[in-house]
Amino acid sequence: MIRSIILQIIDFFYQPFARFMPRQTFRYLACGGGNTALDIFLYFICYNFVLHQQMVVTPVINISAHIAALFMSMAVTFPTGFLLSKYVVFSDSNLRGRVQLFRYFVLVGICVLLNYALMKLFVDRLHFYPTIGKICTTALVVTFSYLTQKKFTFKVTHSG
Repeated sequence: MIRSIILQIIDFFYQPFARFMPRQTFRYLACGGGNTALDIFLYFICYNFVLHQQMVVTPVINISAHIAALFMSMAVTFPTGFLLSKYVVFSDSNLRGRVQLFRYFVLVGICVLLNYALMKLFVDRLHFYPTIGKICTTALVVTFSYLTQKKFTFKVTHSG
């Protein structure tokens, strides 16, 4: 039922874009955009109001606030991203759910590494404000993620 409601809303807004892009691409942009907005919002809240822009000190390692906030926001957006991708965007995939989840997990792992490296680059090397660095990082990682999900994680296999 939730899937049906989400699809009705997204597809209602798709009509003006129908001649410019396929429905699946629009659905990905809508779901991914919503999940990305949630990620950036959670990142901002965690960085500024949960961590108060302070380093996280543990007995094993010290983690800078901008990196800790990255992992905190992902704890929410990983499951929401998978569910939206599986049931809304790439629902025609005929791969088994556990295969999709494993591939999504691997993709997210790669995206975490990309996020980490790009955040270190933008914030620590280029001295961007962390939220701006997160937005730039997100734009690059989202492009990579869409292509990987479409061609690998949720691909449609043709038998015969």
